[in-house]
Amino acid sequence: MKVAVDAMGGDNAPQVVVRGAVEAASEMGIDIILVGDKDVVGKELGPCLQENNISIHHCREVVKMEEAPLKAVRKKRDSSIRVAFDLVKKGDVDAVVSAGNSGATLAAGILTLGRLEGVERPAIASIFPGEHGDVVLIDVGANVDCRPSHLFQFGIMAQAFAGSCLAMESPRIGLLSIGEEGSKGNEQVKMTRELFEQSHLNFVGNVEGRNVFTGDVDIIVCDGFVGNVALKIAEGVAEGMTKVLKDELAGSLRGRAAVLLGKGAFEKLRSRFNYEAFGGAPLLGINGVGIVCHGGSTPRAIKNAIFMAAKYVGKGVLEKMAYQLKNFDSDSTPLLKNEPAA
Repeated sequence: MKVAVDAMGGDNAPQVVVRGAVEAASEMGIDIILVGDKDVVGKELGPCLQENNISIHHCREVVKMEEAPLKAVRKKRDSSIRVAFDLVKKGDVDAVVSAGNSGATLAAGILTLGRLEGVERPAIASIFPGEHGDVVLIDVGANVDCRPSHLFQFGIMAQAFAGSCLAMESPRIGLLSIGEEGSKGNEQVKMTRELFEQSHLNFVGNVEGRNVFTGDVDIIVCDGFVGNVALKIAEGVAEGMTKVLKDELAGSLRGRAAVLLGKGAFEKLRSRFNYEAFGGAPLLGINGVGIVCHGGSTPRAIKNAIFMAAKYVGKGVLEKMAYQLKNFDSDSTPLLKNEPAA
């Protein structure tokens, strides 16, 4: 198992990225290829460069966060994110992990590896800790304007991912809308609902924003604009509530006593809702394995993203996804109930 890590991508690269990669290499024995400037990355690695399962693949350029993704990836052929996907194409590595420009990661993956057969729009899937288990939200930013056929494909890809990597049997799929009734939502949502209802997928109907954390469904489908807003709101609420709770509890003797008594419960809660546990979001639909990490990822998040990439490859999610997508044609005909199931 070999994973290429974009050493130059992220708000705190390469320091944090290199630390996370070293932890992954030592804990799981995965071969890590750090893609970036050899002098800069080598300085961060220090004596770890002598480890057998860590190496550097030199490149000179970096796609910055503020750059236009597609334009930058096309222009900077020697950028760390493009070179990382080139290594996948050549068969030198099995997957790519990057905390850099997410749009550039998507663009590099598509330009270098192409899409899986039948996929019109690759999507980014994010994993939330639900009340009764993990919940997959797709798409969270790759596609801000979508047709119903795109959203339906997101559901197929998420089902393959959830079944293989998250051990979900027949995951329940919901469509994010402003109400649970079939009549609610815009035309995009109504038309997408019809496609799901005609399919063999385990579609349970429309779900509202409050269902993201309840775990009443396993997969929630939406376009990238709505998904990204939902993701950022969830992150903001978690951070804001944590701060408010700390301030309130620290403001009185009774509150401080409650903190001491409930320290174990607070730690469990914090751990459960910490994005670092998952590390990154899989880029579904490209003809390869790519994990998109938060720009401000910690070493632990990078390490777990590498673990996720390795698991993704080992479980054969790409092959399973390709198989299921063969049952969906470019004319938006879903897996009709009178046709053989996948």
